[in-house]
Amino acid sequence: MRRAFLLGAAGLVLHEALCVYFIMPFPGSQRIPSLEAAYLLYRGRWVARALCALLIGAGLPDAWRARAWRLGFVPALALLAGGVTYAVNFMLAADAQFLQPLVVRMVPAAANTVARDRLVVGIEVDGEARAYPLQFIGYHHQVRDTVAGRPVLVSYCTVCRTGRVFSPVVNGRVEQFRLVGMDRFNAMLEDATTGSWWRQANGEAVAGPLRGATLAELPSRQVTLATWLVLYPHTRIMQADSAFLGEYAKDYAYERGTSRKQLTGTDTASWHDKSWVVGITLGGASTAFDWNRLERERVINAEVGGTPVVLALAADSASFFAFERPDRATTFALRGDSLVADAAAYAFNGKGPAGALRPVNASQEFWHSWRTFQPRTARY
Repeated sequence: MRRAFLLGAAGLVLHEALCVYFIMPFPGSQRIPSLEAAYLLYRGRWVARALCALLIGAGLPDAWRARAWRLGFVPALALLAGGVTYAVNFMLAADAQFLQPLVVRMVPAAANTVARDRLVVGIEVDGEARAYPLQFIGYHHQVRDTVAGRPVLVSYCTVCRTGRVFSPVVNGRVEQFRLVGMDRFNAMLEDATTGSWWRQANGEAVAGPLRGATLAELPSRQVTLATWLVLYPHTRIMQADSAFLGEYAKDYAYERGTSRKQLTGTDTASWHDKSWVVGITLGGASTAFDWNRLERERVINAEVGGTPVVLALAADSASFFAFERPDRATTFALRGDSLVADAAAYAFNGKGPAGALRPVNASQEFWHSWRTFQPRTARY
């Protein structure tokens, strides 16, 4: 029966360790196809724990009677199993490391305390604009808000360098999500109703009862706050939650690409894993644009999925915009922070004398992330 005690304790340690290993960025964990195993382990965790507890309980009396076990193996294994279980669930779990804001405080520009050269994810819904600094959402990973009466889920994954804004409505009801971990170096969220796991990079449910469903993505822009305020002066801006001041990035290393950290750092060369690209998906096709080339050329006229598009970089060399071109024959040039074609100038919100350009969702992303989740992507 001592073997039952050993098997139960070892099984509990192994189970808890694998639950966190498969969905957190440990060496090798993000490069193996472990999603299904991770989900099965997680969903069956209480059954596994109960079985291990039964084995431990069955073998404990016999183990306790042996003096050497009572003084050595039993307390050592109990401490190990208890310590691993506590660490996995209360220290290493994603939602224990990256907490949600206690309050989402949005203020007008006059009351803003965020530096204007900080990057933000900006959205505009029915004339109401809001800006969410990467400095904050990069820590929280997801922030819930309501814009023009619509619920929104603003997300950011620092390991992928990608911001997405989704409608959190699933099957007709507003869903709640929590950060559960990551897969293939991308944050995953779990819904409260079905326990399905959703990928942050594209809003797709990749495990659980809702597998194959997708969240509706809302148009968003990654720009400096200064640029956003020029385009949307009446915007409201997310402020720091005072409970997390010690967690928010103080420097600009991540935002400006000067960090060299293994998971979140930038490679300044082109087309390396941690190189920046701007990805666009249209008409069932995807194209990645090299950030270094965009910095050199400032404006790129191209086609994605048969749709003529223009991609432009603002004078601050951080804010970028993408729009559909009216037709293949119309090409744009830059004049200051305006797109110019046929003597007509358009602001970076798409507005011009002849109407408005249709915006295109474009995301700055690490090349390893874009090619992983857009495996058929073209490289411009």
